[in-house]
Amino acid sequence: MGKKQHQQDKLYLTTTEWKNSFGGYKGTTKVNGDFRRLPFNCCSISFQPVENPYCTPDGIIFELASIVPFLKKFGRNPVTGEKLEAKNLFKLNFHKNTKDEIHCPITFKVMTESSHIVAIRPSGNVYSYDAIDRLNIKTNTFTDLLTNEPFKREDIITIQDPKKLDKFNIQAFAHLKNDWKLDDEDEKARRTDPNYYLKYINNETAATLEQIKSARSKEFQEKSESSIYSNKQVKSNQQQLDQTNMATYSTGRLAASFTSTSMDPVTVMEAATRDENEVRYSRIRNGKKKGYVRLVTNLGVINIELDCDLCPQTCDNFIKHCADKYYVGTKFHRSIKNFIIQGGDPTGTGFGGKSIWNKPFRDECNSKLQHTGRGMLSMANSGPNTNKSQFFFTYRSCKSLNGKHTVFGKIVGGIETLSAMEAIPTGEKDRPQSDIVVEDTVVFVNPYDEVDDELKAERERQVKRDADEEKFNGTVRSAKSATTTKSSTAIDTSSNQVFRSGVGKYISNQVYSSAKQAAPATDEDNEYIQKKKRKLAATSSGGTLNFSQW
Repeated sequence: MGKKQHQQDKLYLTTTEWKNSFGGYKGTTKVNGDFRRLPFNCCSISFQPVENPYCTPDGIIFELASIVPFLKKFGRNPVTGEKLEAKNLFKLNFHKNTKDEIHCPITFKVMTESSHIVAIRPSGNVYSYDAIDRLNIKTNTFTDLLTNEPFKREDIITIQDPKKLDKFNIQAFAHLKNDWKLDDEDEKARRTDPNYYLKYINNETAATLEQIKSARSKEFQEKSESSIYSNKQVKSNQQQLDQTNMATYSTGRLAASFTSTSMDPVTVMEAATRDENEVRYSRIRNGKKKGYVRLVTNLGVINIELDCDLCPQTCDNFIKHCADKYYVGTKFHRSIKNFIIQGGDPTGTGFGGKSIWNKPFRDECNSKLQHTGRGMLSMANSGPNTNKSQFFFTYRSCKSLNGKHTVFGKIVGGIETLSAMEAIPTGEKDRPQSDIVVEDTVVFVNPYDEVDDELKAERERQVKRDADEEKFNGTVRSAKSATTTKSSTAIDTSSNQVFRSGVGKYISNQVYSSAKQAAPATDEDNEYIQKKKRKLAATSSGGTLNFSQW
């Protein structure tokens, strides 16, 4: 430790001095850090693989559909920015092998990004440089190797030189630097789409935009106006609010209008309307109702019990199809021994069918219903929540299907018919060699019709009660208005008659006397009268006080 311990001068060269002052190692330098390479077989304007390639004398490739309008508008080379005319371009002929790879037609070598590629200007044929060097340049015979067309040494155009790749650097393209863009009709049409300016959207937003795009404008306007965030607040007339479908929660309009500046103020709390199917299904669940259906096939009948209380939506779809004879004429198109037999497809291909709502509906897998035992009825699907009309019966327990397919019923009669189905041999794709056809469907018990009748009767009774109540309220209002009119007339006729001076001068003597008789004087009233008399007597002698009456 000395007194010069803090000075900057050292007895040796520091790293900074060596690097900055004495030419030492300055670290790694990134060469061509902004280099972005374009493949040799892509257009320098659209950056897409070329189909009709045309080349400049510099060996720059363009697509015909891109370069022609560009030259008409700008008249310059899109890469270098120099003037360029269409007559200077010539067509290229790329040769491809059986694997659709560009290769040299002479050496049959596949051309890659590291290949030296040249083209002959008169013919437009593209070769590897090795073939041209060995067969044309070294032999001094300048004829095309395929067409035998003569050419000059200057007609050999270099398409790609692995040692000189500057012309493939996208960052240096003049049309990108100067923002030279074409007014493409397709591009204009795409810009009219609002999604054109969205760089990234999630799946939920994409599905919503697709739904808005596919829906009719009038229908979307009606839905948007019926939303709680609409300032018009148009109520939907599709379902009327009543005691049967009134929800325990509100529509949210009151809270939304309180916090929103675009909605009209709402001061009344409105109950939300429950979906009609939700009301029906909740009653079926609470009533623990079952459904019973029969399938009549060419091999016999199958009686089915449906668990409507556990799978109300699935059973509703199946019973409705059976009632509408949707399954009549369909075939069981798939049968796997010791596994399942599948049907319910009108096309018989395994890819058809639709639900009663004309769209797939959700799964209703229940832990109480499993693929356990023979004769269980379950829905066939192509993935989660894709149920339509196809169903299958189990030949044995299939625990691997639990949680993937909705079990909604079981065979309670005609199990021998299922055995006859299993005994039929199958061919390609597990299709039975003999047709198993559904000839008829019979619905014995339909709990959904029962619930619909109950709801209809309740609504009729409610309408009748409302009408009676309105009639009663109208009668009461009429009576009140008649009484009010009569009393007001009596008051008007006697309003001008004066019975006395002071307070109560318009009260008749008859009313006053009757009130007096109805309310006899009490001890307190008598005492008050005596005090008043004594006071009057005391002041009766010309302003002097007289206490003789006390």
